[in-house]
Amino acid sequence: MNLCDRETLRALLGRHGFHFTKSMGQNFLIDPDVPAAISAASRADRTCGVLEIGPGVGCLTAELAGRAGKVVSIELDKRLLPVLAETMAPYDNVEIIPGDALRLDLQALAAEKLPGLRPLVCANLPYNITTPVLTKLAEAPCFESVTVLLQKEVARRLAAPQGSSDGGAFTLWLQYHMETEVLFDVPAAKFFPAPKVDSAVLRCVRRVKPAVEAGDEAFFFRVVRGAFLLRRKTLANSLAAALPEMGREAVQAALEDCGLPPSVRGERLTLEDFARLAAALRKRL
Repeated sequence: MNLCDRETLRALLGRHGFHFTKSMGQNFLIDPDVPAAISAASRADRTCGVLEIGPGVGCLTAELAGRAGKVVSIELDKRLLPVLAETMAPYDNVEIIPGDALRLDLQALAAEKLPGLRPLVCANLPYNITTPVLTKLAEAPCFESVTVLLQKEVARRLAAPQGSSDGGAFTLWLQYHMETEVLFDVPAAKFFPAPKVDSAVLRCVRRVKPAVEAGDEAFFFRVVRGAFLLRRKTLANSLAAALPEMGREAVQAALEDCGLPPSVRGERLTLEDFARLAAALRKRL
């Protein structure tokens, strides 16, 4: 069964009485080259166990099953479970888990379902859960890499060079934990139904150790988030608002200690810059 053929897809969904739900962010791939390329990009092999989130009808799942030792796919929409039971019947190394990936303990799930295998993540993520899912995955140290298809604009932002205006606080948080890279774009026309925006494949590889020595990690990320609190304001103004216990003069003095100009904005700082700044602010706290 060609799960990327539009007519085959219509007939499959029709047999099971399935109708698309906009709130689920359901867009199924209709070009077989795309799931094949995403699967290859994951670099899964028989020593790997792959966690997939939102398998849809299983076009990417099937590609992963041909590469990995085992694939565990989490599907929230109960209406797709009988569809997946049909499409995944030929694959004895695929297990479908009904549930919400945002509520499940993904590290415990990987330990239970993928014993003896190297856990990876590969998925076509619904646009509306990108940030919370990536947060959960980055916080679960068992996953060596995360290869996901998501909104093109978001993928570009998460792989933006540090110190550029394209990134944000979450960009730096993710890059602190993982190396990020946009691999290739996927036009909206490759989906059914077609979304309003193009997509891209983002690959995140876990760092052996964090990108910088942060010291007090909680305070470090408080500074990072604070730097973007008032996006159109200077870093000094934004941090003064985010760290009211310090006062503007202490913030400006810390910036001077780090050789940063008074007019600098948070988006211009790298993780190394933030590490130095957080240390300088901590001394004055």
